[in-house]
Amino acid sequence: MSAINLQLSCMIAHLRGRLIAKHPNQAIVEAGGVGYDVTITVPTFSELPAPGSEVALHIYTHVREDALALFGFLRREEKQLFEKLITVSGIGPKLAITILSGMAAADMVGAIRGNDFARLTRIPGIGKKTAERMCVELRDKLEGFGAAQPAVTHSAVEEDVISALSNLGYQRATAEKAVERAAQSAGRDNFDAMFRAALGALSK
Repeated sequence: MSAINLQLSCMIAHLRGRLIAKHPNQAIVEAGGVGYDVTITVPTFSELPAPGSEVALHIYTHVREDALALFGFLRREEKQLFEKLITVSGIGPKLAITILSGMAAADMVGAIRGNDFARLTRIPGIGKKTAERMCVELRDKLEGFGAAQPAVTHSAVEEDVISALSNLGYQRATAEKAVERAAQSAGRDNFDAMFRAALGALSK
């Protein structure tokens, strides 16, 4: 990779703007008057808010001599796993997106650690040799991935606010994050105060 391409590949690491359109493998985000075409995974697609909402994506910029492509992830851990996958011989960015779309990250990490080739080959585009390389090359490089996450419980008032935000078109994961931020300033007992604070957090 040339010095210029290396600079470009490091240029876009995070993108925040208005979501113009979304599809299972694509998001178009407008930032600074420019619409960025970003390739995404199905898990990221399922958590994106409705078009017109503000969104922030962790970006991996892939540069070739004839093209520049952006790959976006809502969760930092998903981007990190993507970056691990593309270090495997025979796996490029597009196939890595397919892999992350074809199996839950925790399940994939478990399959790699357990040398479960049969499970990995169920992912479209993954043959036995690629599955074997994934296990051999990544088995000892996935510390911290796939760890069980503690269950998050919400009070009755918080659940009511999350439900109200969902009815307005926000994804549940987005609503939950807004409620957590709102609770820090509005407390957890007053629906009206928490609802207003959550809306304020979502509008920023």
